Amino acid sequence: MLKVKTYNQKGEAVGEIELADRFFGVKANKALVHQAVVAQMANERQVLAHTKGRSEVRGGGKKPWKQKGTGRARHGSSRSPIWIGGGVTFGPTKERNFKKKINKKMKQKAIFMALSDRAGNNDLIVLNKFEMAEFKTKNFNNILKALMPQFTEKRSVLIINDKKDEKVFFSGRNLVGAKIINLENINILDLLKYRKLILTVDGIKKIAEIYKN
Repeated sequence: MLKVKTYNQKGEAVGEIELADRFFGVKANKALVHQAVVAQMANERQVLAHTKGRSEVRGGGKKPWKQKGTGRARHGSSRSPIWIGGGVTFGPTKERNFKKKINKKMKQKAIFMALSDRAGNNDLIVLNKFEMAEFKTKNFNNILKALMPQFTEKRSVLIINDKKDEKVFFSGRNLVGAKIINLENINILDLLKYRKLILTVDGIKKIAEIYKN
């Protein structure tokens, strides 16, 4: 097992915690991580582009001219795709489905790989607890400065809180380079996007409980 120090919100080391190899000692598999990332991005994709076919375009109920005798080509509707203002042939539609399925165990394994990478590269910071006495962005920023004094610019940190806490969320949501999520919303994209990861001791215990099977 990997041992890491635990800190308080002042940035002071207050103890140690052992990280289970099952969650923080998993060897990386780039293909699996890539598959999990592609699946999450595809499942979050919004289908916005939509063109109307000939059946959706307004008008065109009346035959433009009679079938024969005019010397012109025959047409049944002015909403035909070959007419100006007509429907679009083979255009993008909102019925498109970009969803991708991924096995639950594979998705979890990819998350464990990301957690292991952060722990193995000393990019994991473990707090004994994370709480705010009031809604104060300045105080939240001071906590991050104490924990990561080397990051004065271009901060990149993901905070995973073990419980829903409005004071923590609203105090830190406007800070550039920092994102706060609850443990229930842990995902591969956020774990890979941010360089540093902050977890609480209770959060690590809950990860073991959530993924015990």
